[in-house]
Amino acid sequence: MSVCGEAVGAGSLPSELVVHIFSFLAGPDRLRASATCSHWRECLFYPALWPHLRLSLRVSPAERPRLEFLMRKCGWFVRELRVQFAADNYPSGSSGGAAAVAGEGAAAAGDGEAAPPLCPRWLDLLGTYLELVLCVLSSVRNNRNLQKLSLFGDISILQQHGSISNTYLGKVDPDGKKIKQIQQLFEEILGNSRQLKWLSCGFMLQIVTPTSLSSLSNPIANTMEHLSLLDNHIPGNTTLITAVELERFVNLRSLALDFCDFTADMARVLADSNHVPLHRLSLLVHSVSIMHKSLDSMPEDENWKALTRNSANLRVYIMVFDVKSDDMLRILKPSIPLERIHFDSYITCVSGAVVDLISRQYDKFLTHFILMNDVIDMSGFPDLSDNRNEDPLVLLAWRCTRLSLLAVHGYTVWAHNLIAIARLRGSDLKVLEVTEESIDFDQGELADQDVDPVHNLIEQVSLGLGRPWHAVMDIELLSVFTEPTRHFYREMQSFSEGV
Repeated sequence: MSVCGEAVGAGSLPSELVVHIFSFLAGPDRLRASATCSHWRECLFYPALWPHLRLSLRVSPAERPRLEFLMRKCGWFVRELRVQFAADNYPSGSSGGAAAVAGEGAAAAGDGEAAPPLCPRWLDLLGTYLELVLCVLSSVRNNRNLQKLSLFGDISILQQHGSISNTYLGKVDPDGKKIKQIQQLFEEILGNSRQLKWLSCGFMLQIVTPTSLSSLSNPIANTMEHLSLLDNHIPGNTTLITAVELERFVNLRSLALDFCDFTADMARVLADSNHVPLHRLSLLVHSVSIMHKSLDSMPEDENWKALTRNSANLRVYIMVFDVKSDDMLRILKPSIPLERIHFDSYITCVSGAVVDLISRQYDKFLTHFILMNDVIDMSGFPDLSDNRNEDPLVLLAWRCTRLSLLAVHGYTVWAHNLIAIARLRGSDLKVLEVTEESIDFDQGELADQDVDPVHNLIEQVSLGLGRPWHAVMDIELLSVFTEPTRHFYREMQSFSEGV
């Protein structure tokens, strides 16, 4: 170019070469490099550079201009789009904390009473949330290259209040036009899709309706590999997908649903020889769903046996939120290939009988066991080993030889039992997280003046695991500590992608 007398510099490089240079850069570096000159800026949004777009949006009016710009540039060609509407900036409102809201919301849902009023800023944020959702969906409505679409509405406190459609949404969207527009855009996306393999929509405030999936053409439904539909706000006994609709998804390899929506008829559809083997099944068992829906239609043990015969490599992940132990004893059928289970409680604690049942029935499969309790009880944390010869958590570690993750908060874990767990599983237990406030010591250990019980616990557990170990000093440092629906959605995504 210099010999020919042309100007030489970064701005004179051919577009193809600039795009090639950009392809080696991470997203932030790519954005900085585009500031070199106008020519490089024009090359920034070349489709090949942005096959995947993952956004975590704060629900703030300041996000909208940036989001509109990005979606205008990339929405029409991006192949994988993941959007999380983060709740990090949400105010606590007038209810005072997630635990209080969960309890009040559940009570309101059960008694038919109105949910507690929210502060004005909550309503502003909810209105902003709807605008951001509209921006995202309108940008990809005509994208025929879309292969993966994942949407998660992390609006924690609102979701725990019960029926949001008749209270808060009615104040920010009085005539329901925005919600209807959002639902229509979502159906347009499904109807226009030609390559969609992964569809995931979690807690997105009525985006998905019972008729949404009918917008998918049969060829697309027949080739879909992952489907997750989760929404705490659909009324009464309404379900987002029926067994009849599921019959079209013959190539499904992973599925995530509310447990009350996963019926015996669905299990029979998935067990049919016309369906490819299912590899991952994620189920959310929520007290609010059980309150409004019946467990009478859930799969029986013979349904699980038939399903595992057709899907020999099937693994199940269950998250349980504030469910009574009696209901759990009904839900946990012996033939479920349960690999991961997570209990999270604000109101109802897990019983030792449930933990014992899990260790006996799922010893060949279980790898992850999480026990979280935020019940406020001045008498102390519940002790699973009460009136038992052996501690259920020790028996779990002994029986479940594939256990690789154990996390406990809000339940009493005796120091000598924690040492036993570490010795039983050793280095195979990759994650052992117990909050300091959950650990207790026998009187004999505390009475021994020659031994520091805390130092001895740390030393013995570290020896058992074969690596340095310490109790978790702050619950927020737990790797599993997060808002329950956010944690379930995140884990479900990684669990399903592991196929």
